[in-house]
Amino acid sequence: MRISSPQLRSGLTAAAAAALPVALAAGPASAGPGISVSTTGTTVSVTTTACAQLNGSWGTASLLTGSQGDFAQGRQVALSGTSSGQSASWSGITPGTYTVIVMCSNNSTAGSQTVIVSAAPSPSPSRSPSPSPSASPRGVMGGLGGAVQDYGTATLVAGGALVGTGVIAAAWFLRRRQKPYRF
Repeated sequence: MRISSPQLRSGLTAAAAAALPVALAAGPASAGPGISVSTTGTTVSVTTTACAQLNGSWGTASLLTGSQGDFAQGRQVALSGTSSGQSASWSGITPGTYTVIVMCSNNSTAGSQTVIVSAAPSPSPSRSPSPSPSASPRGVMGGLGGAVQDYGTATLVAGGALVGTGVIAAAWFLRRRQKPYRF
């Protein structure tokens, strides 16, 4: 058992309370001026307003895996858009953690941000429509492997009786063991 002193706990609470205004002033983690990264399924998208067009190019965005160290190693896509916003996207991305870096055409970094791509939910197998619950109440489902059979109310009653009998027998046996032997 670990016992901590009240002074230590109140000191930690005071320190956390003092740090709260500083953390709130900082706001969310900054990803750079105007960079925003999002995922939809296996597609990663980035938008920015930080780049200006130079020689017909807005810049390039790069998607890096955890093992890649610099911009040139990632999957690069040219930014497209207008002066009010540029974007790039990658599709068919496998689940994992990635870093998106945006380089403007003037070789300045617009920003970088880490993003997590989750596994897409697998579609549920199609099932035949079942009748409404009031039309056909289902009992206990049983079977082995792919075989499934609907057992009705009689099976539920018989199973409940067996469980109840087992509980009563166990209680009776344990009660009998507590009595001392008498001669």
